[in-house]
Parts: sequence; structure tokens; C-alpha cells
Amino acid sequence: MRRECYLPVMAALLFGAVAIPAQAATIQITAADMVFAPSEVSAKVGDTIEWINKDVLVHTATARNGDFDVMMPAKKTVTSVLKRAGTIEYYCRFHPNMKAVLTIAP
Repeated sequence: MRRECYLPVMAALLFGAVAIPAQAATIQITAADMVFAPSEVSAKVGDTIEWINKDVLVHTATARNGDFDVMMPAKKTVTSVLKRAGTIEYYCRFHPNMKAVLTIAP
């Protein structure tokens, strides 16, 4: 094989071996009418959660295992990035009847 033939072959191997990293997702969870919606969410480590509080009351998203405690002022949106895999039950500290589950894949 001549030297000129190696360049296209090497380029094909190089570009074929380069992996494109996955994009992190942004997932919206809403607190409205004293309920988290959706009540069950699947996400991945590195994804961003947009916590949207549509109520006139302050809420929290507090993980039972201590992984996060997000304060959501009334009529505001806050964000947090998921750092650890697992299935996390969370609730509002001010309104304990508000409960939901977040399943985070690696």
C-alpha cells in the first residue's frame, strides 16, 4: 500500500474512535397546588433539575437520605445538578404531605 493511501484510512480510524460525550438533560419538577409533579422522575448524574414553584407558599425539595435540600421561594424557579446515583425519596419540609421520588442513574 502506498503512503498516500494510509492518510484516509488513519483519518477514518481516528474519527471513528472519537466518542461524543452525552449531553446533560434539564428536567422540570413543579410544585403546584401542594403537589410535586411529576411525582416520579428518572434522571442521570449530571442532569439539572429545574424546581419550579408555582404556589404562593415557600416549598423545599428535601431528600430523605440527605443528598439535597433545595429551597424554592414562592413563584420562583431554582436549579440543582444531580451528583450521585440512587433512588431518592424527597418531600417538602414545610408541607410533609408533598412527596415524590427521583431515580438517578449513573
